[in-house]
Amino acid sequence: MKKYTEVPITEALEKNYMPYAMSVIVSRALPEIDGFKPAHRKLLYTMYKMGLLNGARTKSANIVGQTMKLNPHGDAAIYETMVRLARGNESLLVPFVDSKGNFGKVYSRDMAYAAARYTEAKLSEICSEVFGDIDCDAVDFVDNYDGTMKEPVLLPTTFPNILVSSNLGIAVGMACSICGFDLGEVCRTAIELIRDPEHDIMSTLIAPDFPTGGELIYDKEQLRAIYESGRGSFQVRAKWEYVKKDNLIEITEIPYTTTIEAIIGKVTELVKAGKVREISDMRDESGLSGLKLTIDLKRGADPEKLMQKLMRLTPLTDSFSCNFNILIGGTPNVLGVRAIFDEWTAWRTECVRRRIHFDLQKKKARLHLLRGLKKILLDIDKAIAIIRSTEEDSEVIPNLMINFGIDKTQAEFIAEIKLRNINKEHIMKRLAETQELEEEIGRLEDTLADRRKVQSIIISELESVISRFPTTRHTEIVYKTEIDDYQPEEHVEDYAVNIFLTRDGYFKKITPLSLRMGGEHKLKDGDAMRVALDASNKDEIIFITNMHQAYKCRLHEFEDGKASVLGDYLPQKLGMDEGEAPIYMLLPGDYSGNLIFIFENGKTAKVALSAYETKSNRKKLTGAYCDKYKLVAVFHTTPDAELALYSGNRLLIFNTALLTPKTTRGTQGVNTMNVKKNHTVSSACLLALAEVADPARYRARQLPSSGAVLRDEDLPEKQISLD
Repeated sequence: MKKYTEVPITEALEKNYMPYAMSVIVSRALPEIDGFKPAHRKLLYTMYKMGLLNGARTKSANIVGQTMKLNPHGDAAIYETMVRLARGNESLLVPFVDSKGNFGKVYSRDMAYAAARYTEAKLSEICSEVFGDIDCDAVDFVDNYDGTMKEPVLLPTTFPNILVSSNLGIAVGMACSICGFDLGEVCRTAIELIRDPEHDIMSTLIAPDFPTGGELIYDKEQLRAIYESGRGSFQVRAKWEYVKKDNLIEITEIPYTTTIEAIIGKVTELVKAGKVREISDMRDESGLSGLKLTIDLKRGADPEKLMQKLMRLTPLTDSFSCNFNILIGGTPNVLGVRAIFDEWTAWRTECVRRRIHFDLQKKKARLHLLRGLKKILLDIDKAIAIIRSTEEDSEVIPNLMINFGIDKTQAEFIAEIKLRNINKEHIMKRLAETQELEEEIGRLEDTLADRRKVQSIIISELESVISRFPTTRHTEIVYKTEIDDYQPEEHVEDYAVNIFLTRDGYFKKITPLSLRMGGEHKLKDGDAMRVALDASNKDEIIFITNMHQAYKCRLHEFEDGKASVLGDYLPQKLGMDEGEAPIYMLLPGDYSGNLIFIFENGKTAKVALSAYETKSNRKKLTGAYCDKYKLVAVFHTTPDAELALYSGNRLLIFNTALLTPKTTRGTQGVNTMNVKKNHTVSSACLLALAEVADPARYRARQLPSSGAVLRDEDLPEKQISLD
């Protein structure tokens, strides 16, 4: 019998899940200060070791195969990494892979890249700034996954690549979303911050930039908040042009966060729903010349107003959410732009210092050898005689060390000198080299000891990047004040309508003329009218449902109908949940007044209508009213009104002014009618519809109240219930 050991779930998670989570965070999803994730770093370093920085292109399949020595996650994942880094995919402002062949496009979901056996690649020229210090001990190296070779922990980039290359990643419990910035602006900002830590970043790092272009809607305070905290969002919109000759619109740049398929799909949806009527056709004409979406307009359509509408209703305007989450020393940190520059400068300073130290040690070692040679040169004939007179090869080095007072390294260097190099010219050159090395070593030691000299080296390297790799912004900047926002109400025709809601959930919007000429309403068998209102086509409407939810929409979203048709079936039209049905409708107008909810246990909730007002365009509001008791009736009162509540053979009339309005939609209300045992409030209506001969008999001055027994002449006709 197999035995099982019980382990607390917290302990199991800590032992099994936490290592996985940390592996994803540290070794896969988040970039480090060099701007690369591990997959990027392994691929680029492999290409560097293959000699692809200065060599010719090779098949991508060859690169993928070689990269698997460092990255064991499979060829598909490695190739996808290469695709994103490639010039042809247009994902990065500064691509690191010089590609040949079809590498797909970042702005297209369906434009697939070719297989690795068909494409070729090498490192782009900018990689000289990535690998320039790789062999100078500027960064640490570690063993690969099987310990057969070494790989760099970071790549010693001479520019702040972390802010130049866009990065998106989802780890366990955290994510990162870093927008790209123009290379020239980033380098110039880094230089100014090194010179003056209080430099105003926004004066040189104007705004984010994307390879897909578009127009960034500039909000200075919004961007300043992102720069300071590393979190926030901004909007980018498409660029378009109206071709009057052909009566069409050409879209040539779109936001980085969307695709041409998403845009076409949304526009198609709007056309089918009748919300956009100016378009006769839309097609994707992207090709070798770049992205192009063409919209054919109907005669008389206003291109400006159409694009305002599409910018609001489709991904032609999209948001980029920033989350500058970066690994610093193996720990995730959400940093503002200034903090990122500070971290990069500190890291780059260490890289430069390590490189200088590496050069210094090499020169000291060379000087050490030359000083030994200098001692030998004082009596070169003696050295030759010692070597010739030594019988055993192993004794040559010790004899030189004893006779000239030099160490083993110096002796080995001298013993290996060729005969041809003991001429006067060679000897004089080595002596001159000794003096040059002493001067160079002194200069390097001074540099290491002076922080400002190290910083000047970083600045000169940044200035070199600016001059060698000049850039121009892809994404233009437009100010909010320059944009005419689309206001749907301005484009909606306004006219009087009559609206009707039936018990079975059918809704009709009918013009008064059509209503007069249409005769009787067509209803399903057993259905009846529940609510009828006079309205305007521009009005907002709210539907209350039996599942404690409210749906908000505009009347112009419904087609004009006739009395002779059933109308729109609201559960289907509004996408309600299964079994959900509308029980009441109202026109909120300016959201004044109150909603009165009558429950069968005698409680009444008075909720201010302003509680249903939302700043966003939410269609669905959950928790529209209390879900603890069964609802009997709903009323919209502006101003307060008198209501009649029926329970068994009793009637209560009260004014809603006796109730205090609440701002919480889910309020349980207060006791209004004291119902007798085994009785409930069966129905309710406005007093004007109750047809009571003597209202004073049933009217309550204080609540709660039991009401009064109904007289025969006041017995109500059968009311329409909410069931």
